[in-house]
Amino acid sequence: MISHLFQTGGCELSFGTRALEEVEHTVGPLSDQRTEGVRDVGVSLLSECVILGNSELLALRSEGDVIIGGLFPVHYLVPNSQNTYNSKPQNLPCNGFDDRAFRWMMTMIFAVEEINRNPALLPGVTLGYHIMDSCDHIHTSLKALLSLLTHSTKGQNTLDSGRCLTGSPITAVVGLASSSPTGAIAHILGPFSIPLVSYFATCACLTDKHTYPSFLRTVPSDLFQVRGLVELVKFFGWNWVGTVGTPDDYSRYGIQAFSHQFRQLGGCLAYHLTIPQSPTFVEIGAMADTLQSSKAKVVVAFATEGQLLELFSEFHLLLQGTLGFSFPGVYIPGLREFLLKVRPKAEPGFEFHNMLWEEVFDCRLETFLFSAQENTTDSPERPVCTGSEDLSNVHNSYTELSKVRISYNVYKAVYAIAHALHDLLECGSVGATTAEAGCKKNASKPIELLGYLKMVNFTNQFGEKVHFDDNGEPVPLYDIINWQKDSKGKIRFVKVGSYDGSVPMDQQLQLNQSKIVWTGGLSQVPVSLCSDPCPPGSRQARRPGEPQCCFDCLPCAEGEISNQTDSTECTKCQEYYWSDKRKVECVAGVDDFLSVYDTMGIILITLTLLGVVMTTVITTVFHHFRATPIVRANNSEISFLLLVSLKLCFLCSLAFIGKPSTWTCRLRQAAFGVSFVLCLSCLLVKTIVVLLAFRSTGPGSGAMKLFGPAQQRTLILCTTAPQVCLCAGWLSAAPPFPFRNPTYQASTGMIVVECRELWPAGFYLVLGYIGLLASLCLLLAYLGRKLPDTFNEAKLITFSMIIFCAVWLSFIPAHVSSPGKFTVAVEIFAILASSFGLLLCIFVPKCFIILAQPEKNIKKRMIKSPR
Repeated sequence: MISHLFQTGGCELSFGTRALEEVEHTVGPLSDQRTEGVRDVGVSLLSECVILGNSELLALRSEGDVIIGGLFPVHYLVPNSQNTYNSKPQNLPCNGFDDRAFRWMMTMIFAVEEINRNPALLPGVTLGYHIMDSCDHIHTSLKALLSLLTHSTKGQNTLDSGRCLTGSPITAVVGLASSSPTGAIAHILGPFSIPLVSYFATCACLTDKHTYPSFLRTVPSDLFQVRGLVELVKFFGWNWVGTVGTPDDYSRYGIQAFSHQFRQLGGCLAYHLTIPQSPTFVEIGAMADTLQSSKAKVVVAFATEGQLLELFSEFHLLLQGTLGFSFPGVYIPGLREFLLKVRPKAEPGFEFHNMLWEEVFDCRLETFLFSAQENTTDSPERPVCTGSEDLSNVHNSYTELSKVRISYNVYKAVYAIAHALHDLLECGSVGATTAEAGCKKNASKPIELLGYLKMVNFTNQFGEKVHFDDNGEPVPLYDIINWQKDSKGKIRFVKVGSYDGSVPMDQQLQLNQSKIVWTGGLSQVPVSLCSDPCPPGSRQARRPGEPQCCFDCLPCAEGEISNQTDSTECTKCQEYYWSDKRKVECVAGVDDFLSVYDTMGIILITLTLLGVVMTTVITTVFHHFRATPIVRANNSEISFLLLVSLKLCFLCSLAFIGKPSTWTCRLRQAAFGVSFVLCLSCLLVKTIVVLLAFRSTGPGSGAMKLFGPAQQRTLILCTTAPQVCLCAGWLSAAPPFPFRNPTYQASTGMIVVECRELWPAGFYLVLGYIGLLASLCLLLAYLGRKLPDTFNEAKLITFSMIIFCAVWLSFIPAHVSSPGKFTVAVEIFAILASSFGLLLCIFVPKCFIILAQPEKNIKKRMIKSPR
């Protein structure tokens, strides 16, 4: 399915009878009463063959004091003439009669006659016309223009009978429909300052007053049409469209301007097709295949309806739903009746009438005035026209006139010229007649009329203010119409909105979407995108070598969001905020720490309390049996101090659990460092006592006297003091502080609250000093492991130190690699493991003997010969 957004013929979406019928119905009474003093023109037309070289051109002409030229594309197909320059070129007739363009021509005649009947406008002066067929081609338009400029009436260009304008040449020209022929004509008329007022040439290139100084128009420039088209495409979200044009100025400039503005808004062109002047069946088929195979479901067309006719025939089923810009239509009273009076006649002046008759009724007239102008497509099989056929029963673009658009532009062009001429003729002295004033001002000069035409400003009978800006442009106002099928299956135009280029940007486009019917009778807006929109939470990723509208959608990275459709970049959340699961919103990060309510926290607290309870129980047992040899051995005072230090080791782990605060960050490392150093100092003293006791000659030896209780306390104090000083200096100069770290668990949106070390070396110095004492204890205990005593503690200390060293050597890599709160858990585990190792290895065996084997807890078993 393809939804079209065609712009044809400079905004009006209407076509010849071989394409689609347009809706322009006009009803109303025809007033043909003449104003007294104005020469009767009527509907009978004078026609003559204007000789240009050896070629004859048909024209409609009516005499008047002021002659207005007219150029209309009554035919839209020009035969290819191949001149050999060996003989005089032949005047080949144009083909493809356009009854709509003929209606424009007749509207000019209607406007001229209506002005002539108006006593308030140009009193005493009648307008005449000289109208020719331009065939919608540059060459034929130029030929017709030269006929207009070189032709004059039989009268003399002198003041005669009070009519100073009798016999004057063309004063102004109304035309043309296409931009390229109009540009060519404007080039010629410009140096002579002959006004050219176009009713349908919309190319923005014609705005250049240096190139086209005498050009004006009653149709808005494509500049506004393009802006409206871009706004319309943007409104419906179409960013992937195709364009169709023709090799002329209107199409070329229109598509160029549309493409430029469309790309500025982020749109892309899927393709551009150019319809040749005379396309072949193969070329039309190839273009149709491109339209159908493309992912672009919207086509923007800048071309005349005649050039689009064959292409449209391939898609006639899909034209329903087309949107287009059209000029506001009006009902012109009397126009319909005037048009219905047309009748065929086999006499001069009715050649175009005869062509219309044959076209509308699909018949052939037996008599032609000029055989050279006969319809070359005529066939004997066609029935003969009787001439009594009734146009009122025909429904086509010629007779359906409820609201005319281009015809209204022609109507305004004629009235603008008439008002300018009226202002020019009234510029004389007070009391002078119009004719006298005009003669004094040499009103026959077109340059005089051009100056007044640029300044014309009047309100017509339809309430519209007609004037031109500095570039000769009217007010840019459009209707937006939708092609819809009626109950009979015929295409009708329904107004669904408007575009006013003279108001602020946000008010220019007005649409009633509920009235739009799309292709296939659907009410849903069609989608025309190269890539489906990227939903919120993702971003566009351009495909290499493809337009910007073709992309892939990639999800936003962790910590980034996109809360709009088709975001080109993801936005990083601010610090301590994180993206939600859909990556569309930044949410505050959740503080994550080793809580007392976490499973891991509960387990570690339980183990800590177990260690405290066990230490308390062992302390109670030792205190109760303090007089026994096993307790008194190795200085019971040091044993109790060791139990106290172990209890502190267990308790310090509690400072690591819970949300870090200023005091817990400072306390935890100091308590850990001092407690373990105190514990190791006690073990070091016990180890030294064991070594001295069994390597001396006896219990009362000198070595033991030199290392008595006082010396033991001093050693404990001396080995603990450096750690105390280190911790005090560390906490005073660069204490750890609580820090919310969003980097560890970014994927879950957790903000890890941890204690950050300002001076990490302080922690490693504390840990290093503990390692130094542990290594020294291990070495001394290893040396005394084989001492001959049943209650030799060296073995127990050795084994406990092996566990201690193994735990803390494993702690370092685990501590570095563990993320977030697991770093704290690893440190607590190391504290508990090493504390349990010391408690179980040193005190549990002694408690077992005290409680389970009291017979071994005697002095006799304590002393053993060195041998």
